[in-house]
Amino acid sequence: MIKEGSFAILIWLALLAFAGLALALGETYWITLATRVAIFSIAGIGLNFALGNGGMISFGHAVYFGLGGYVVGILASHAQSYLPVYDGLFLIEGTQSMLITWPLALVIGGLVAWLIGALCLRTQGAYFIMITLAFGQMFYYFAISWPAYGGEDGIPIYVRGTFPLLNTLVPISFFLISFVLLSIVLLIVWCLNRSGFGLALNAVRQSEARVENVGISAKRVRLLAFVISGMITALAGALFADLNRYVSPAMFSWTLSGEIMVFVILGGVARLIGPVVGALVFVALEEVLGGLSEFWHIYLGLLLLLIVMFASGGITGAIVREKADGCV
Repeated sequence: MIKEGSFAILIWLALLAFAGLALALGETYWITLATRVAIFSIAGIGLNFALGNGGMISFGHAVYFGLGGYVVGILASHAQSYLPVYDGLFLIEGTQSMLITWPLALVIGGLVAWLIGALCLRTQGAYFIMITLAFGQMFYYFAISWPAYGGEDGIPIYVRGTFPLLNTLVPISFFLISFVLLSIVLLIVWCLNRSGFGLALNAVRQSEARVENVGISAKRVRLLAFVISGMITALAGALFADLNRYVSPAMFSWTLSGEIMVFVILGGVARLIGPVVGALVFVALEEVLGGLSEFWHIYLGLLLLLIVMFASGGITGAIVREKADGCV
């Protein structure tokens, strides 16, 4: 067994090496698969920060994923039609600049996470799970009934977002953008875990009453963690929209929330690199088994069952020797 830090570096390098090998072989589709892993990893890291570090089981994280996607889709639709929209408060100009869409996705994801979190954190346990799920379904059906932006058909994005000095339509360029953002998110979460805030969040997860007794507001700590979690997931949604050049209400669906949770459980809850491992395994199974049978989720379910029963720390926990404590 190896140390978790070493294992994290190996996985990080393996993802980069896979994309490099695909480039050398001229396999652009493999590069797209590596990009999907990077984007799904960011979404999983977002959920893991709330679930693994804060003990908040959110079944509605697709809300933030979808919001990030729709920010990109809506701005791209205005850029494509050259029609700005004035909603009574703001003039919405179209743009496909990633340097604008990313911060906007982060801000909107954080604001919505703050509103939802402020309501959901009044409850605990199964009630918290069901309320987050309810919010996810609300956004899903709102997107379906929003004809101005495609309704059930979604929004096509004809040209991928732009980034200075890079042609984002080249698969390896977009992979590098996603990979660098994944690396930044991993570094930020690693630093947060070791900060005073991270220690407080870990303490809240273990014993909320003790934290309250020393004068720390457990609710505020959890709410801030929930906001950070939503922002990270919204960034992943923005990248996913640009990758597919299409957004749809399916990005808000409860099934997507479930998939993001699968990334975390497969890789290991409260493990820094766990969501990356989980996303890598999920995409690999989807690609290999999906070509053999449309019912490949059966095999994924069996793997998930085995991990839950025999490896509570996920794949990462079965390989590394340290125990997860929320401050990996």
